[in-house]
Amino acid sequence: MNSPTNRLEFGPSHGRVETLSCSPQSLPPLLPHPGRVVGLVPLSRRIPDSFIAENLARALKEETTDSVILVKLTPFEMGDSTRSWPLLLPERDGEFNFIESLQRTDSGIDVLRLHVTDELDPTVNLPNLLKELSRHYTYVLAHFHAATPMRALLKCLAQSELAYVLFQQSTDSLYSFNRLMGAFRSEAKSLGAAIKPILFLEKDEGARRDVDFSKIIGSPVHAILHGSPGQFTDSGYLQRDLRTGGFKADIRRLAREVGRRRIGLALSSGAARGLAHIGVFQVLEENGIEIDVVAGCSMGAYVGAVWAYGYGGALMEKLAREMEGRWGLWKLIDPVFPPRQGFLRGLGVKHRLQKSIGDAHFSDLMHPLRVVATQFETLERKVFSSGEVAATVHASSAIPGVCVPVRIAGQTYIDGGISDPLPVDVLKQMGIERIIAVNTIPTPSYLECSRELEREQAELKSRWSRVLKFFHRQVNYFAPGNILDIMQRSILGAQIRIAEESCRKADLVLRPLCCDGHWYDFTHPGKYIALGRRVAEEHLDQIKSLVSKKESTDENLTVHDELAAAA
Repeated sequence: MNSPTNRLEFGPSHGRVETLSCSPQSLPPLLPHPGRVVGLVPLSRRIPDSFIAENLARALKEETTDSVILVKLTPFEMGDSTRSWPLLLPERDGEFNFIESLQRTDSGIDVLRLHVTDELDPTVNLPNLLKELSRHYTYVLAHFHAATPMRALLKCLAQSELAYVLFQQSTDSLYSFNRLMGAFRSEAKSLGAAIKPILFLEKDEGARRDVDFSKIIGSPVHAILHGSPGQFTDSGYLQRDLRTGGFKADIRRLAREVGRRRIGLALSSGAARGLAHIGVFQVLEENGIEIDVVAGCSMGAYVGAVWAYGYGGALMEKLAREMEGRWGLWKLIDPVFPPRQGFLRGLGVKHRLQKSIGDAHFSDLMHPLRVVATQFETLERKVFSSGEVAATVHASSAIPGVCVPVRIAGQTYIDGGISDPLPVDVLKQMGIERIIAVNTIPTPSYLECSRELEREQAELKSRWSRVLKFFHRQVNYFAPGNILDIMQRSILGAQIRIAEESCRKADLVLRPLCCDGHWYDFTHPGKYIALGRRVAEEHLDQIKSLVSKKESTDENLTVHDELAAAA
């Protein structure tokens, strides 16, 4: 134990080199419950899997502060052989059999390098080794080499809880994925590991838009890893344009998934009121709170798309303020005549979003995004996670009767607020452990408050103002009490109870509402952004508590109003 310590390079991390201590380490004490075994399986030699494994282990340690061991499994003559792990003798002289082979990094991660063979006789029990390690480590990250024998790989995956399979857009890599899945399903009695396909994109490489990977590999792509080790410098990841994601952010998201600490943001519909979502993003960004995925509907989908592309809070506000002024709303107006399916085409919204994100597809986004729309024929919820982002946001925002329905891939869609105005369930179904819901849909009490305020203001207005109001009532379809306002309020009546039911399922609910807010008031974006900031700041302690807590629970951190209890 007191032998001199040698130093070995562990891997680059944004310009710094971490080292391994070669002096023997002791195992952590036994855990009250077994830890989580996670496999990392590369399917191409071009994937920098060692770099990825080392950074994932480091991020997992930083995110959770729990014990982590990285088991590097290679088919080559490196490290000890798994043959030396006895089936019935996990300890030798009272000590862990590989205690002298454990190495510790500067960040406190234990590393064990093992040579794997395909001779699965009784003395070769790698799954039993991983099981033994899980009794001492909260997280056991098993990193397999691309040339690991299939039989050994299958045995280990059958004992793992989660497996990230890294593939590329090459024919060989996709073939290897299908071969692995076919072998695993045929040999394993039950699918022990939850297989998560991860698409690795090399430097300046984008996901091919003409390929539906879900059809090729039989399941949706779970996540995308951007970049490669060559893209790192002393100053960090080399960003493109104004993107804020990249390899480092992708790795942290995977680490939070392994640690069951992901944060999801559900953004409601609400038209102009939904600009409050920008203020929430600003507060989260200023306090270093990372969001792993956003699910949005209508205006929530629009704001979520801009964020997911890579815009920060300040730039998002700058874009919103371009609508400021008396004629701001008219920039979105594109009337249809005759109005058989709607009064507006809705293309003004789509084109405005395209000015910010172009023709970006979901695979181009720097953060995960889900967009909710409603299938017109069946009125079922449709959750988009692939395709052109602007087109799906256009569909998600197509208010029935106001906007013409949107066609995508031969299907007709209308506003997502019809089926799911606050998509908390979308995040739940993704397995997101901690969910913040931002609900800008007013409750009846707020609507009553708004009505009283309008009455008070009407009494104070001049005669000329009353004449102007009369004129609007006669010619402006958007005016309160006119047809578009009637349709919007009718939809709102159905949304209120659905949204309140969704609020019950979230861990934390933010309600940036005010009595003088109107769905068509796009000319005062600063008002709603400030409202979102204020509500987020008021609940900042609760947000931080949610992010930092060790275990997620089903208890909500806010007391919902009386409407939620009665819904």
